Amino acid sequence: MAHFFRNVGHRDYFKCSICSSIMLHPKYYLSPEEERARYEKHNNNPEDIGYQRFVAPIVTAIKERFAPGDMGLDFGAGTVPVITKLLHDAGYSVQVYDPYFHNNLGVLQARYDYIACCEVVEHFHHPVKDFELLRSLLQRDGVLYCKTDIYMEEIDFAKWYYKNDPTHVFFYHEDAFRWIQQNLGFSKLTIQGRLISFML
Repeated sequence: MAHFFRNVGHRDYFKCSICSSIMLHPKYYLSPEEERARYEKHNNNPEDIGYQRFVAPIVTAIKERFAPGDMGLDFGAGTVPVITKLLHDAGYSVQVYDPYFHNNLGVLQARYDYIACCEVVEHFHHPVKDFELLRSLLQRDGVLYCKTDIYMEEIDFAKWYYKNDPTHVFFYHEDAFRWIQQNLGFSKLTIQGRLISFML
């Protein structure tokens, strides 16, 4: 259940009474065409050192736990799959999926040792359904790595930069990740700043 939270920038936001997360009212969602156009403006240059640093927490976590022979999935990879490139350069096997730019549904028929989901989950229109899909794609003892900015009560939501991207529609409180872990069948949850890891 959710209750009205506040109106910011002429858009209504609601707060979940179970997990304390904030969600944008669906009537303000962009159309698929508008959403794709917004993503096309993202500068995901694989040679950009700054962007490599941005995705480094996920890449490093994968390298620390998994070997090149393990199978990975870069889910929601965007226009240019930077995580995939960095892992490929290190000899890792990674498949790519993105509903707009790498819409190969065949990769969603396999199962993976790890899944990278960098700056993706805040775009989910149906978080429970989407996390159920991600869980279903993991092998036993697999790990789902997510990176997103986490909402906390001390944040001044009206001034929070993260809500300004019109494609960001769901802002997770830590309680949401605990709910996902407990209710969707993950055995372990680790939160390290913006890096959230779910183990099957």
